[in-house]
Amino acid sequence: MVHEWALAEAIAEYIEQQAKGRPVKKLVISLGVLQSIDREILDFALKNILDERNVRIGSIEYVDEEVVLRCKRCGYEWKPSMNEVDESIREAIHFVPEAVYSYFKCPRCGSRDFEIESGRGISIKEMVFDEHPK
Repeated sequence: MVHEWALAEAIAEYIEQQAKGRPVKKLVISLGVLQSIDREILDFALKNILDERNVRIGSIEYVDEEVVLRCKRCGYEWKPSMNEVDESIREAIHFVPEAVYSYFKCPRCGSRDFEIESGRGISIKEMVFDEHPK
């Protein structure tokens, strides 16, 4: 829960810098599934922080970015299902994303030497400003 508030604080800071006093009509945020971000807590925190900073915002949409891993040894790409991973493992990865290397291995060759191609972190995918507010 504290992690989501810290993320919301960073997102709010970025939005405030980009908006420069303009109202934000639409915001699309991509959430990497690997990190198991609690969307409800993040949304609540972000809206509260933006409200405190007097940043007007219309709609916020959250989209999932699925996890894709690629083995450095054999080149195999796979998409592990985080729903099938034990909750304690998801929590460890939530706080320390690099822990993923301890829990996953290539299903083809068994190597733990892989790259995270997608599904990690948070990014702003779209921010639309209301250039003509009422």
